[in-house]
Amino acid sequence: MTDLMPPPGLVHLCSAAARLAERVPIPEGPSGTRAIVEVLSMQCTGERFRATLKGATAADWLMIAPGGQFGTPDVRLVLETDDQAIVFVQYNGRIDFAAAPGKFRLVVAPRFETGDARYAWINRIQAVGVGVMDLATRSLIYDFYEVRPDWPQG
Repeated sequence: MTDLMPPPGLVHLCSAAARLAERVPIPEGPSGTRAIVEVLSMQCTGERFRATLKGATAADWLMIAPGGQFGTPDVRLVLETDDQAIVFVQYNGRIDFAAAPGKFRLVVAPRFETGDARYAWINRIQAVGVGVMDLATRSLIYDFYEVRPDWPQG
């Protein structure tokens, strides 16, 4: 770490709870196994951002690495805020399948897009998220944080 680049701060954006469909595996492709998992519902709750899943176009196009120890989520979904703004969300990251049987840890980097002026701020942020997926209940719980760089003055 240098004086020019202090570590960023994290500010809680929202907690998210999702319910997932059963995965549809496509085994032994050129990059490993792909598993498509539809997101059936999602509820985001936070002081600055409250939303639910909009429509039925949400899925994770997960790529599982050869050997099956980790995967790369590729999630795209649409949320509707509690005051009817529409927000597109896309995120990638890593999922650790080796942590505990049936419960997997995730680290992701969501990006948000909206044309609603009330949420223009969300277009400019980079977020990070940490989560746990439970295979038995097909549930996924996240905490999303806005990354706030502490840029030097001058």
